[in-house]
Amino acid sequence: MFSQANRALISTRLLSRDYGIWIALACGIAIPLLYLGGFVSIDTVNMMGRYLALALVAISLDLVWGYTGMLCLCQSFFFALGGYAMGMYLAHHGGPEGIVDSSGWKIPACLYVVYPYGVGEAPGDALTPWFWKPFFSLPGTLFLGLAIPGFVAFVIGFFVFRSRVRGVFFAVLTQAVTLAAWLVFCMNDMKLCGTNGLTRFDRMAGFQLSDSKTRLGLYVITLVLLALVYGMCSFIIRSRLGRVLVAIRDNETRLRFAGYKPHLFKIFIFSVSAMIAGLGGMLYAPQMGIFTPTNMEVRESILVVIWVAVGGRGTLGGAIAGTLLVNLFYSFLTSRQEFFWFLEDYLAPATYEKLVWTPDYWPFVLGGLFIIVVLYLPDGIASLWSRWSNPRTEVTG
Repeated sequence: MFSQANRALISTRLLSRDYGIWIALACGIAIPLLYLGGFVSIDTVNMMGRYLALALVAISLDLVWGYTGMLCLCQSFFFALGGYAMGMYLAHHGGPEGIVDSSGWKIPACLYVVYPYGVGEAPGDALTPWFWKPFFSLPGTLFLGLAIPGFVAFVIGFFVFRSRVRGVFFAVLTQAVTLAAWLVFCMNDMKLCGTNGLTRFDRMAGFQLSDSKTRLGLYVITLVLLALVYGMCSFIIRSRLGRVLVAIRDNETRLRFAGYKPHLFKIFIFSVSAMIAGLGGMLYAPQMGIFTPTNMEVRESILVVIWVAVGGRGTLGGAIAGTLLVNLFYSFLTSRQEFFWFLEDYLAPATYEKLVWTPDYWPFVLGGLFIIVVLYLPDGIASLWSRWSNPRTEVTG
């Protein structure tokens, strides 16, 4: 489909535009060193670990949107499936001891306090649900945290892509799936702790989550897995499979006439994307210390779209950079900031108070950032590096 020269040009362009991954890894490695040197707190390390977990979700969306051309609005759903899997494991091993049901299973504390008793049932009648039990062991949780999102994505993709649903219809459908899932998880009768979510996380694999060494270890694990996932996705994109995915994005009808079956490739990459998002959820839950249906809301999926757009759609390194940039801005600009502190002595208190930055302004910044990127940087901030490093690189054919 591409000449040898054009494939080389594409690879060169991908390498230059994704150079941001090395910058991200350098910064990621610097965080633990700064912590060990006493320059940043463990809370900062923990915050960056959560942002790296979210970067996995951005990469997963970039696979299906940036490279395959499918705008998916259910990445938060897949992220939450992984998060709930890990959260159920952590809930099993957290909270007060001694709450044991009649079958000998310890009822997770976060479930016990919101247990949906039936008519005539007493607290002594509470039972650990059967679907909680497979998440008692860490290996089983890790497997299910990847398998469940992948299987759900496979089922969705099988029916959707075989029906040739695409474009805006696919985006609306995935948004509806996310909304429906959120409503289900919010129901207390589902025995998933309702809107309270999963809480009381104490230990993971025997290590106290509140311990600084454990939190540092989770950060390092997240950074390593992010690098591995990036490498795997880069391999996929630069392979023949990756060229087929780009062909689906650019001209699916022509590809079908060439004898390919695009829906099979879509199902595969959609399932892989869901598993990556689920991995992000599993890494996010222990570092956040709580996991609720809020993480599954439609707006969370839209935020992932903004991260990828800001960083650079179709660039894995750009997806990571966009996630870190937007979330760091969010962390800084959702607290009270006195940017004009030097004017406090010269202005009336009421006037000065109007100049103080408050969290209420953040949505305007986020919306403005997205508009600026769409109008002036359609390829995201990754294009800035591409223009500087190789301004004459072009892709033809």
